[in-house]
Amino acid sequence: MHIAILTFEGYNELDSLIALGVLNRIKADDWRVTIATPAPKVTSMNGVVIEQMSTLGEVCAADAVIVGSGIATREVVEDPAIMNILRGLDPSRQLIAAQCSGALVLAKLGLLNDIPACTDLTTKPWVIAAGVEVLNQPFYAKDNIATAGGCLASHYLAAWIIARLKGNNAAESALHYVAPVGEKEEYIKRAWSNITPYLPAPTPALV
Repeated sequence: MHIAILTFEGYNELDSLIALGVLNRIKADDWRVTIATPAPKVTSMNGVVIEQMSTLGEVCAADAVIVGSGIATREVVEDPAIMNILRGLDPSRQLIAAQCSGALVLAKLGLLNDIPACTDLTTKPWVIAAGVEVLNQPFYAKDNIATAGGCLASHYLAAWIIARLKGNNAAESALHYVAPVGEKEEYIKRAWSNITPYLPAPTPALV
C-alpha cells in the first residue's frame, strides 16, 4: 500500500506531518507513506524545508492520497502543470482525502460534485465559490472521498485511511499512540464519533 501526502510550496506543517506521523504507526512491509511534492524540495509557511519522497505522477498510482493544505493553494489550482497531472486521481480505485485548503484542489478537479466538504475557515469562501457546500464539522466522507477542516483534524483523515485499508483495530492503535496521556480514551472516542458514520458498513459474516 502506498499512501501519498501531497505537499506544496507554502505547506502547513501540521496538515502534512501529523498525518505522516499517524499513518506511519502502521509497521508493515507492504505499507509506505510518502510526502509527494511538485519539486525536489518545498518550504512550509513557517520556513521548514522538506525533501520530495514521491512525485506527483506517483500520486496518481497510489492506493490513498491526502491533499495537504497551505498558504499557496489558490496558486496551485491555477497551475496547469500541477493540475493536469492531478486529473489522474480516481476515487473509483483510490482513497482520496483533502485537508483544509486541499478541498479547493478537489473542487477544482471536479471530485466534489454533489459532495459537501469540510475545510478551514479561511478557505471556506473559496470552496463555496467553487460550487461546493461547506459543512460546519471537522470531518466528512462519502464513498472513497474524505475531507477535514482544521489543522488538528488531520488525524481524522489518517485514521479514516488506516481503517479503510487496515481495519478499525489498526486505526485505533495508531490514534491511541498519538493521543495525550490521561486523555487517550476520551480522544479516541471523539475521533470515532467523527469517523464511524462515514465508514462502510461491516460485511455480514457468511453462515
